[in-house]
Amino acid sequence: MTNFFRRSAVLLALMALTLPTAALAAGAEAVPGMPQLAFGHAVQGRLLISQVVWLLIIFGLLYWLVKNIGLPRVAEVLEDRRKRIEGDLEAAQRMKQDADAAMVAHRAATTKARAEAQAAVAAAVEAAEDETNARTDALSARLAAQINAAEERIGQARTTAMGALREVATETTTAVVAKLLGHAEPRAVAAAVDRELALRGRG
Repeated sequence: MTNFFRRSAVLLALMALTLPTAALAAGAEAVPGMPQLAFGHAVQGRLLISQVVWLLIIFGLLYWLVKNIGLPRVAEVLEDRRKRIEGDLEAAQRMKQDADAAMVAHRAATTKARAEAQAAVAAAVEAAEDETNARTDALSARLAAQINAAEERIGQARTTAMGALREVATETTTAVVAKLLGHAEPRAVAAAVDRELALRGRG
C-alpha cells in the first residue's frame, strides 16, 4: 500500500515536470533556459502555475489518502501481525510448559514404576525363598522321619537277628557241649553265649 502511493506521487511529479517540455514541443514559443522554471513566460508561466497548483492539490489528496486510509491499514496489519506473533509466542510458551510438565510427570511415573517393579521383584524373590525354605524344611522333615523309621526298622531287625543269633548260638553250643561232655547246663551255656556276644559287641 505504501509503495503504491509512493509510486503514484513520483509518477505525478514526473508528469508535472515533463508537461512544459511537451507543450513546447507541440509548437509553443521557445523559452530560454530551463522551461520547467519559466514562470515569467506568457504561455509557459500559466502552464507551470496550473501544474504546480494541481501538483499541490494531488499531493495533498495523496497525503490525505495515505494518512487517513493507507497508514491506518498498514498500522492495523502491523498490529494484527504483532498480536498474532504474541499469541504464537504465548502458545509456544504454554506448549513448552505443558511439555515440561509432561516430562516431569513421565519421569515421576517412570521412577514410580521402577520402584514398584523393584519392590515386586524383591517380594517375588522373598516369596520364592520362603517357598524354597518351606519345601526344604518339609523335605528335611520327611527325610528325617524316613531315616528314623528306617533306623527303627533296622534296630528292630537287628534285635530280632541278635535274638535269633543268640538262640542259634545257644542251641549249637549246647549240642556241642552235650556231645563233648555227655551233658550240658542250658543256663551256663546261655550265660557263656551272652558273655561272648557282649565281648564282640553283639549283645
